[in-house]
Order: sequence, then C-alpha cells, then structure tokens
Amino acid sequence: MEKQTNPNEEPAQTADAQVSEVAALKEQLAEAEKKRDEYLLLVKSTRAEFENYQKRVLRDHAAEKKFAHYSFASDILPALDNLDRALAAAKQAGDNSPMTQGVTMVMSQILDIFKRHGIQQIQAENTPFDPNLHKAVMQVPSKDLAPSTVVHVLENGYMMHDRVLRPASVSISSAPTE
Repeated sequence: MEKQTNPNEEPAQTADAQVSEVAALKEQLAEAEKKRDEYLLLVKSTRAEFENYQKRVLRDHAAEKKFAHYSFASDILPALDNLDRALAAAKQAGDNSPMTQGVTMVMSQILDIFKRHGIQQIQAENTPFDPNLHKAVMQVPSKDLAPSTVVHVLENGYMMHDRVLRPASVSISSAPTE
C-alpha cells in the first residue's frame, strides 16, 4: 500500500515554510538595522570625540606657546627686584651718577622685554586689596584710607597675560586703633 499524497498539503507546507522564512528574514533585517544604528551612533560619537580632542590639543598648544616663558620670567624676577632696590637706595642717597643711570636703563630694557612678552607689573598702590593679585605682608593703621587699601608696595607683582606670575607683596591699611 502506497501512501497517497494530497495535492493540497504540499502548498500548505510550502506556505507555512515561506511565512516562517519571511518572519526569520524580517527578524534578521531588524537585527541588522539595530546593529547599523549602533555602529552609526558609534561613528558619530567617535567623530565628535576626535573633533573635541583636536580642539583641545590646539587650545593646549596655544596656551603652552603663550606661557612658554613663564618659568624663565619667574626666575628673572629676583634679579629685577635687586635692580629696583639698588635704584631706590641710589635715589635715597641722592646719587645720579652714570652707574645709577646705567642701572635705570637696564631696568627699563628688562621691563620693555617683559612687555613684549605679555608680562606687566601689577599696579597696586592705593587700590583695594585683592588676594588674587596681592600678598598682604603687614597692616598699617590709617584714618585717611579705607580699610584693606594698599598703602605701600614692598615687592612688585607681575602678570603674564591673564595669569599672576607673582603677586605684589604689599602693606595694607587697617582701621586706626584708639
């Protein structure tokens, strides 16, 4: 006895197989689209990170170039202070010799070089005390000046562009004691 096949069964099985195959293909397509979206997001975020990295490197390089002379300028300040003290002592003694004039010229040249490299003296006298720019060394009682006003600069301070190279050492006014 041979088993008879029903001609209607074969197309039904084929249709079921096709439906399951289509469902499997749709699932694969959805998975592929999901991976594509993940990879696209990864590419976009990697590109953004790289662009930010490039900008940061350029910014850091510009800052490094801008402040390249920072430590050299810091090292030269004590010598500049000694020239300033020598001029103050000569002025107090009333000395106007060629030596004093030479020291004045050297000091002027150094300050000009500083200016060309973005280094300027902090103007502190008779200004309100600013802890970012000044270092208070002593207080002087005064009834003429408002409290916390710079009375006298003991050691000049310097700024390099927008950074403090060295704060000015100052004496500040305080309320008079009675």
